[in-house]
Amino acid sequence: MILETDRLLLRQLEETDFDAWAAVLGDPEVMYAYEHGFSGDEVRLWLDRQQERYEKYGFGLWAAVERASGELIGDCGITMQDWNGREVPEIGYHLRRDKWHQGYAAEAARACREYAFTALGFPEVYSIIRDTNFPSQRVALRSGMAVRGSFVKHYRGIAMPHLVFSVKRGCAG
Repeated sequence: MILETDRLLLRQLEETDFDAWAAVLGDPEVMYAYEHGFSGDEVRLWLDRQQERYEKYGFGLWAAVERASGELIGDCGITMQDWNGREVPEIGYHLRRDKWHQGYAAEAARACREYAFTALGFPEVYSIIRDTNFPSQRVALRSGMAVRGSFVKHYRGIAMPHLVFSVKRGCAG
């Protein structure tokens, strides 16, 4: 177990999570910021990338397991992302659609923010969010973040404007 919150356990994603995780990433509504649900091969690459992150950095996106049910309901964690020519620690998450608007994302993001500051020693953490993803923007704001910039990602031939949010240690709400 990496982190615990009132309602969630965050742990490394495992091979046994594949089917439950494929259901989350395969849902086009969950993955609307990517413009498509992920195929089985894309889910496999996602899981492999997390394992590589765990090995390289000691962290990545972690399985979010609902304590009450024991079910994998999404992920949340910290990944290193490129912004303005440097790697920055980003808090990211994805949740099963039936768990949206219940505070799980904000709960997990706040726990990851504190972990990034206290356990990993980062002075600032970021969230890079598509400009049309208003629920995730609200989570960033509730986590004490403010908009610091913007840029356009190009993914599968689509220009996707993104906002960059961040909060510094000691400034988190």
